[in-house]
Amino acid sequence: MGLNGCCSCVKYLMVLINILFWIIGLIIIVASVWMLTDPTFVLSMTQSYNHYYIALYVFLAIGILITLGAFFGCCGVVKESQCLLVSFFCVILVVMVAQIAAGAWAFHNKDKLDDIVRASVKYSVQEEYGQSSMSSRTVTFDTIQKNLKCCGADGPADWATSRFNNVDRTNIVDIAISSMNVFYNIPESCCKDELKENVCEMSRKLKFGGSLNQAIYQQGCVDKLIELIYENWVMLFGITAGVILLEFLALTFSLSLCCAVRNQHYKA
Repeated sequence: MGLNGCCSCVKYLMVLINILFWIIGLIIIVASVWMLTDPTFVLSMTQSYNHYYIALYVFLAIGILITLGAFFGCCGVVKESQCLLVSFFCVILVVMVAQIAAGAWAFHNKDKLDDIVRASVKYSVQEEYGQSSMSSRTVTFDTIQKNLKCCGADGPADWATSRFNNVDRTNIVDIAISSMNVFYNIPESCCKDELKENVCEMSRKLKFGGSLNQAIYQQGCVDKLIELIYENWVMLFGITAGVILLEFLALTFSLSLCCAVRNQHYKA
């Protein structure tokens, strides 16, 4: 005999919530795969190369768990199975605890965000850009410079001591000599959009310590990246809080249904 009365309403609500979980889980999975395969994704520049991919794999795992939990939840509701409902409860509880922990860490370290982003972008400019082993970082930084209309970490002068200009960053003497060079090159992506190719080529060669060419972007990318993150910070926390609230309701409903199913079995 199936559940009825208030429990019947809870069953329908659980089905609706699990459909939402399916959608959320699939969105997270698709977004994770997209960020893993698209080297031009802007967020990859906000932290070190390895940390970025570790974070993405964790994000992907959360999406898979949410999708799996939704499957357990729907099957548990339809079959009125205590085992499946308990499985759903455990999976969603793990996801919710992980989200709360990540959110608490992010909120606690929000003041350190500037330093984290600044260090990551500077390292990419000085060490990774233009290197054959880090081609994806080069493509990503070119995309950032074009879309955000910026150049270098703090400005075009950053490129003077970059490996992009064949400067050995492990050799202090080499860095000192590079600062004595009359000219240094900057990437093509620093040129403003409306420039012709030959004008851009001429503008890419800058004099060390000289005035900046107006044909290239003057502002560094660090400040623009931080501004972009802060613009979406509130929205990100709002979405996370909404998902956690939905998960809390799902946990409450699953426990209620589990108790109702157990009581029904006892009566039978």
